[in-house]
Order: sequence, then structure tokens, then C-alpha cells
Amino acid sequence: MNNLNTSINNSPSLNIGDFPVWTALITPLLEDDSIDFEALKSVAINQARANNAILLLGSTGEGLALSEEEQFAIVETICDLNLQVPIMVAVGGYNLAAQKQWIERCNKLPIHSYLLGTPIYAKPGPVGQTQWFKALLDAAKYPCMLYNVPSRSAVEIPFATIRTLQDHPNCWSLKEASGDLNKFLAYREHCPNIELYSGEDAMMPYLVNAGAKGLVSVCANAWPEATNRYVSLSLQGRVEGLFPLWQNAVDMLFQVASPIPVKTLMHLQGQINTPLLRAPLTHLELAANHNLMDFDKQVEQWFQHNGTGKVVGE
Repeated sequence: MNNLNTSINNSPSLNIGDFPVWTALITPLLEDDSIDFEALKSVAINQARANNAILLLGSTGEGLALSEEEQFAIVETICDLNLQVPIMVAVGGYNLAAQKQWIERCNKLPIHSYLLGTPIYAKPGPVGQTQWFKALLDAAKYPCMLYNVPSRSAVEIPFATIRTLQDHPNCWSLKEASGDLNKFLAYREHCPNIELYSGEDAMMPYLVNAGAKGLVSVCANAWPEATNRYVSLSLQGRVEGLFPLWQNAVDMLFQVASPIPVKTLMHLQGQINTPLLRAPLTHLELAANHNLMDFDKQVEQWFQHNGTGKVVGE
């Protein structure tokens, strides 16, 4: 693997590679459409208590629906909590100069990593993507996770791009969210020098034997400790009893565009004050008979019977 230094700033005893669960954190909103910073802090603290690392401003965090000042305020707020888990900041959009400026701004904060997404809408090929990612990797002060999510970007990261970039000093890992096991296996074969993380909650048990290092999770927002345990059991190869519960639970959280269901569930759980999202997303997309609380109870019961033992990342 890449000899990248992944030690956490100001925490030499920690290493980002020691945290298999990264929660793609939601952004709670108030009734007036402003950010609910108190709820945001509470949600982040719950993740840290479960020993889950934190990803800010990804698609689950509705990053592209927020202004840059709102984005920066979120990152500063979480940094100020001084949590003993690493923080990753998403970099996404279309304008390369703006994304480089965003990285340069965040380089001054005590974060630990970046998530670098394929530019949206443009559908660049291997050369364009290589130039895009190299420019961002060059600008970054911290290790970076590339993000393959063709369902949102409309284009995959080509093998040629990752082969070219995998030995860059800041290229740490790849979040693979195509939902295709064969694609995951192909990335492992063609790009051996970077770590691979699943971006699909339900696929984690299948991907461990394919070399998955961990999971970047949506489910962990609602179920921080249970998701940590689920990943721990998957990494140990102890997958008996994980199906069909986790597959069905994940399906419930993706029955309409994410993060609509998970924010609705967290509101029902009392974790956040409203289920509101930034336009064009709305919780009104979700049918009244969404059954989220039924699966919440099932996951809680599962965790009561399977939650003993060391959590991953400790």
C-alpha cells in the first residue's frame, strides 16, 4: 500500500486508517432553513462516542445546497468540538479554481482528510479526471479519499486515472459507491496501492473478502453504535445473522433520495429537531407508511443481542 502518513494532526497516537467506519454526517436544519448547529454538534458527538470518524458536506450532508460560508461554519463547528475521531471534508462541484480555493481555506483547520468527488455534470474522461484530481491532490495538505459515485456524477473514475494517481503522496483511498461488486474487485486488481472503502452500507459483508478496508456510511447517522458493530462483524467475517435485516434496513433508508429517509428517521428518534432538507430535496417525498420506525426497532433489538465486544476503531 501507499506509504502515506495518515497520522492525525495533533494526535500522533491515532491514524485515519484505524477508523473503518466513516459517517457521512447529515446537516440538521431549523424551520427557517438555517443550520441547526446545536443538533449538528449533538449528532457529531454521538458519532465520536461510537468511535466513528466523520465526513462533512458530502451528498448526505447536502453540501452542494449550502453556501461556502455555511460549509465553512459547519467544518469550524465540528473542529471546535475537539472530538477524538478524524474529520474528513468533502470537495465537490464543477469549478476547479473554486475547489482549490476551498481546499486552501480548509488546509488551515485541524481536519484530517478530504473526499474528492468527480466533477458533477461535465462527465470528463480519463485525461480530464486525472488533471482534476491531481490538481486537488496537489492543493491538499491532508490525505485524500477519491470518490467513485456514478449514480450522482454520471461518470465513473477510470482505472487509468487511479493507476496514475495511486502513488501521489496525498492519494490515500477510494470510496467505491457504484454498487457493483465486480467493479469493486476490478479497482482492487488495477489499483493495488490505495485502500478501498465501500460507499454502499448493505454491501459491506460482501466486500470484505474483496479487500474493503471499511465503510463510509449513511446508516451510521441513525444507528452509530449498531453500524459500528455491523462493520466490525463484517471485517471479522462473522456475517451470519446480518441478513436480511441490514439489507432491508438499508433499503428503507434509500427508498427515496438520500438523505431524506435518514433525516426523517433521526427526527422521529428525537436526534434532530426537524426532518427538513434544502431544496430541491424535501421530506414530503417520503410516503406516510415509510415503516422507518419498525426497522429502527429491529436494528435496536439486533444490537442488543450483537452489540457486545470491542467497537472498531478502538
